Amino acid sequence: MTNPTVENLVIIGSGPAGYTAAIYAGRANLKPVVFEGFQAGGLPGGQLMTTTEVENFPGFARGITGPELMDQMKAQAERWGAELYTEDVISVDLSQRPFTVRSEEREFKTHSIIIATGAIAKRLGLPSEHEFWNRGISACAICDGATPIFQGAELAVIGAGDTAAEEAIYLTKYASKVNLLVRSEKMRASKAMQDRVLNNPKIQVHWNTEAVDIFGNGNMEGIKIRLSKTGEESQLYVKGLFYAVGHKPNTSLFEGQIELDEVGYVVTKHGSVETSVEGVFAAGDVQDHEFRQAITAAGTGCMAAMLAERWLSSASLISEFHQKLETSDNELEHQATEKKATSEEFDLNATRHEGGYALRKLFHNSDRLILVKYVSPGCGPCHTLKPILNKVVDEFDGKIHFVEVDIDKDRDIAENANVTGTPTIQLFKNKELINEVKGVKQKSEYRKLIESNL
Repeated sequence: MTNPTVENLVIIGSGPAGYTAAIYAGRANLKPVVFEGFQAGGLPGGQLMTTTEVENFPGFARGITGPELMDQMKAQAERWGAELYTEDVISVDLSQRPFTVRSEEREFKTHSIIIATGAIAKRLGLPSEHEFWNRGISACAICDGATPIFQGAELAVIGAGDTAAEEAIYLTKYASKVNLLVRSEKMRASKAMQDRVLNNPKIQVHWNTEAVDIFGNGNMEGIKIRLSKTGEESQLYVKGLFYAVGHKPNTSLFEGQIELDEVGYVVTKHGSVETSVEGVFAAGDVQDHEFRQAITAAGTGCMAAMLAERWLSSASLISEFHQKLETSDNELEHQATEKKATSEEFDLNATRHEGGYALRKLFHNSDRLILVKYVSPGCGPCHTLKPILNKVVDEFDGKIHFVEVDIDKDRDIAENANVTGTPTIQLFKNKELINEVKGVKQKSEYRKLIESNL
């Protein structure tokens, strides 16, 4: 488990801050180690993995989706020699040098650290929240908005910022109506986003309104709401509720070891990304509670890498890794072409397939274990799952069938399968559903699941 060498730099986190820091550190021949995260602090790639169109990142005149932007940043970091691990850091020891950073899988000693752990979406803590989570309540409209239970239904979003506005607009693609619940009498969103919300005929803004609880029978049927000025309570009948109520910085690893503010954000020196511990730097939303933009996160990631290099050099701790530059394989780009079957072309012996037609054919004609992955457009967790599951499927080539189903394109398939969120994995054997897994898991869990049913 222990790596006997001492690394120049370990970057904890990904997103625009972590990946940009990795790019700059890689170009400086530092060969940074990057723990992208897995589940502890949200998705690898950060909050942009749950964002549809990013329209304000320079260089993309027509916009780019959050997952696509993170793919490109990750590939660029790998190209410059960054060593990436899709794992959660479980402990950090800043009490002695070199510092120690551990995950469940490995341990590194390092001279310097960049903290880019970001922030995670808050929950409201409503009395029935746990009961209806993934049964109507979600913190990711982009991930779950396309699921069959929300098609043509009335939905609600809670929040007043840009994220709430964006999610409300996105949901109008699927919902009959979107109710935006705002606790005060005005929104915090940018003027452009406010205009889009207020001019959209499918969005109704409920001012001075707060959620009290959720009600339903099995699945969510509505929200108990209260007018903040009068205290009057009523029921709003909606099938889905999406949270967009702010974020909490992911800094529990550093409590008692580094200076944090009263909310939990890492305190950095004015105009810098230096923290209270020499050789430790913080970048992105974990230290920024004012701007919280992709471009400012990337900027602070650049600053952190450059300052880390200067500090290592001044302390005579730097070890340069000269490399032959060649574009490394981005694991998100899988070599095998996923085959979308048509009635004219279908290979029963192939391992990989795509779409509802292929699933129907395999369901009725194959005696192999069938692994079905349900995804939705722009779903960040689906993006995260892709390289993880691709590697597992490769291990069972010729022994199973793997089918990817886009729930937006094959709505009838998703509805019949009772898919309530993405990503969802279902295993079928002898025409029977034998297991279902929601969200993103470790490769070992999928491997065990397949092995136990072969």
